[in-house]
Amino acid sequence: MPFEEFDKLGPLRSLVGTWEGEGGVDFSYHHAEEETGETPYRERITFNPFGPVDNGDQHLYGLDYRMAAWRGDEADPFHTEIGYWLWDADAGMVLRAFMVPRGTVVLAAAPATADTKEFTFRAQAGDPVHGIVENQYLAQRASTVSYECSVRIGDDEFSYDEDTVLRMTEFEDLFHHTDRNILRRVPD
Repeated sequence: MPFEEFDKLGPLRSLVGTWEGEGGVDFSYHHAEEETGETPYRERITFNPFGPVDNGDQHLYGLDYRMAAWRGDEADPFHTEIGYWLWDADAGMVLRAFMVPRGTVVLAAAPATADTKEFTFRAQAGDPVHGIVENQYLAQRASTVSYECSVRIGDDEFSYDEDTVLRMTEFEDLFHHTDRNILRRVPD
């Protein structure tokens, strides 16, 4: 996408590039220990611009992204994602569509304007528009009920706080799996 097209990315324009964060915290259930706990992690996300994508008279611009997170100095990531962050200017909506290799797919949305610097993606299981689907194993043992991710974008820094609510066989109540990190732009 030519540089002059970046404005068509709306609130996503300043995310183009590569980002890293060393201070991530993942709160989750640790199956090996059969207990909950926090895991520190480092993370790398690369956002590449594209567009327009035309659906009839809908025109989307976006970022395809790849994310990986590592515990400490492990060579292999413990979590990865691939997907898209999309800007729908006419609807005033930022969309995030992604898949994790555990077999979960999410399409979450956040109301926004072209100059928005903070927004919150939301998706609900069973929602036919902004929903969550998963494989059979997860549906039976660790089903995702809802997903929420609050994003704050600065010039050379962005952060997120994420809450994935699960119905797990290990717990009577719903479980909140949370992640948070602050990432800084790095040279490509």
